[in-house]
Amino acid sequence: MTFRSKAFEIAQGRVAPVLTPPTEKVADLYASNTFSDDVMRTLLSPEAYTKISNAIRSGSTIDREVADEVSAAMKSWAISKGATHYTHWFQPLTGTTAEKHDSFFDLTLDGKAVEKFKGSALVQQEPDASSFPSGGLRATFEARGYTGWDPSSPAFLMDNGAGGKTLCIPSVFISYTGEALDYKAPLLRSLVMLDKAATSVCQFFNRDVDKVTPTLGIEQEYFLVDKALYYARPDLLMAGRTVFGHSPARGQQLDDHYFGSISPRVNAFMVDFEFEALKLGIPVRTRHNEVAPGQFECAPTFEEVNLAIDHNALLMDLMQKIGDKHNFQVLFHEKPFAGINGSGKHNNWSLSTDTGINLLAPTTKPKENLRFLTFLLNVVKAVHDHADLLRASISSAGNEHRLGANEAPPSIVSVFLGGELTSMLEELVNKGEITLEKGENFYYKLGITRIPNLQRDNTDRNRTSPFCFTGNKFEYRAVGSAQNSASPMIVLNTIVANQLMEFKREMDERLSAGEEKKVATVEILKRYFKESKRILFEGNGYSEEWIATAKERGLSNISATYDALYAYVTESTIQAFEKMGVLSSRELHARYEIELENYVKKLQIESRVIGDLALNHIVSTVIKYQFKLAQTARALTDLEMLEEAEPIKEIIKDISSHVVVIKRLVHEMTEARKTANNVDVLFERAKLYGSEVKGYFEEIRYHVDKLELLIDDEDWPLAKYREMLFLE
Repeated sequence: MTFRSKAFEIAQGRVAPVLTPPTEKVADLYASNTFSDDVMRTLLSPEAYTKISNAIRSGSTIDREVADEVSAAMKSWAISKGATHYTHWFQPLTGTTAEKHDSFFDLTLDGKAVEKFKGSALVQQEPDASSFPSGGLRATFEARGYTGWDPSSPAFLMDNGAGGKTLCIPSVFISYTGEALDYKAPLLRSLVMLDKAATSVCQFFNRDVDKVTPTLGIEQEYFLVDKALYYARPDLLMAGRTVFGHSPARGQQLDDHYFGSISPRVNAFMVDFEFEALKLGIPVRTRHNEVAPGQFECAPTFEEVNLAIDHNALLMDLMQKIGDKHNFQVLFHEKPFAGINGSGKHNNWSLSTDTGINLLAPTTKPKENLRFLTFLLNVVKAVHDHADLLRASISSAGNEHRLGANEAPPSIVSVFLGGELTSMLEELVNKGEITLEKGENFYYKLGITRIPNLQRDNTDRNRTSPFCFTGNKFEYRAVGSAQNSASPMIVLNTIVANQLMEFKREMDERLSAGEEKKVATVEILKRYFKESKRILFEGNGYSEEWIATAKERGLSNISATYDALYAYVTESTIQAFEKMGVLSSRELHARYEIELENYVKKLQIESRVIGDLALNHIVSTVIKYQFKLAQTARALTDLEMLEEAEPIKEIIKDISSHVVVIKRLVHEMTEARKTANNVDVLFERAKLYGSEVKGYFEEIRYHVDKLELLIDDEDWPLAKYREMLFLE
């Protein structure tokens, strides 16, 4: 029995485990493993609690005395729930999370064992900064870096899987010289600036608004593969995606997996990770089968952006851990299988005031609608002016396989508003008036009396648009499933904050000149609409016609990651980010270098995996199979069964033709890789990898996949698509 057939037998034999659901109600279970506001209110003195609450709401400084009291309470709470260690949990520019565990256990000078956790340990730790990507901000010998406690994201307890728990403290990560080496630090800066800018614009419409909070809901798509079959695919193990694999006869063409019945084994995994997520305060609410076989999605309730991003990063880590318990490998790669849909991470973003208003929700009241249009058009203008930067924020080697692949938003950044809103804006430009009627036309009349009236949203949803308005929020659909959502949110927050400040500047000038507020607002918005109209698109973003139309409009269509990333270091980007105080020119150049380097390394790994699998797994297996065929053909020829031997000889020739091409292409790809590796300029090296080395991937795959159809099923060394995708 081959390794592959044994793996398939193991996978087929698995059954859904019997889960014991928690005895608590979900409401009681929720956030039970977090140092939540309720826990702080119970354990802290009123003075300390007030200072912490103010710091979370307004960003005021936490003094060391308060930090000492919080750390004592946090230690007491964590130990009472089984924690033995603590860590600063942070998000370096590796794209994953990081942690360094320290024990509460310590010894006094006289050798007595104590449990210790001071305020200084809560506020700051020192991991080795030289071992994380810095883009030249730190030299290899410059090791010092700092993690710093983020009190706005609750500390939580993570089960170690071996009986103990670790207290995890969400933190920023900076270099010794103060530059951000993570996603959280610039994200927090961008949120502060967006709050400031949006609140100042709100003041034109409502003086009661003191704070604006960006909110985010992240829909997470993923694939599940049985662990045994995962280990039977070295490419999945090493590169996160299958570099070879012929499409099965049945893929997703029947559309029967989408929203279909969830199998018991998958459902058990979902239930298990959802309960654990709820304990960590992650408000997961939705689960369903996605379009592709073996693909699924989960989604939470909307949260403040910083918390939502922390929770998504934590959720991905949690899903992998729970997947191990259920003998599943969770695949977050944007395109793990060819020929079927890849995975995204749809980011649903909106703006809410401390008075309970969603600034991106239209109403029927003229004054409120003018406020809505102000924020709507400022977002559209920001996306229009910085479309290339927004495209750069979701660029990666993995997402490059997915974007524009007739399953995901194209590389062209466009904005969908819907027919009603577009007409409304046209009316604003042509007449200077705004009307939004709501009446019976917003209800479907089905002609079935037992069915209640179904309300129609004021906009449709366009799944082919990368950045679409969906009624009361914008959905950035182009984000990759493996990506940290902080990257696109840092960009979106910053460009919108920058644009809102520009709007306020123009309004202040007009009002100082004596212009009436409504007139000034409408005149500015009319100009914004005219200047940004070319980025609005209502049709099919997957069509060839849109590509041609976008080119006529002068919109960018940047398909290559190495080209897209350059937007991080353009003059307009640096100017906007430095003006907002989110990232300096030095930090932006560092991130550009890190992303390019990561792109090169990912393609380098894939290239090596392709070469190894093609020569050491496929070709070697094929040659052995050829020998069997040759023996059979020879035996038939010896028996003078020439006609019967002829088809076998043809198969041998077909196999040989593919083997010859594979060996040649692998050699050429290896030489192209060597050439690229010897190029000193990082952009040129990335370009060679993206255009030359990567250019061999599909060619080699074509011939390997043809061999999969020629070789006996029992002899084929790699787990096949039908085996991995259709397990219940």
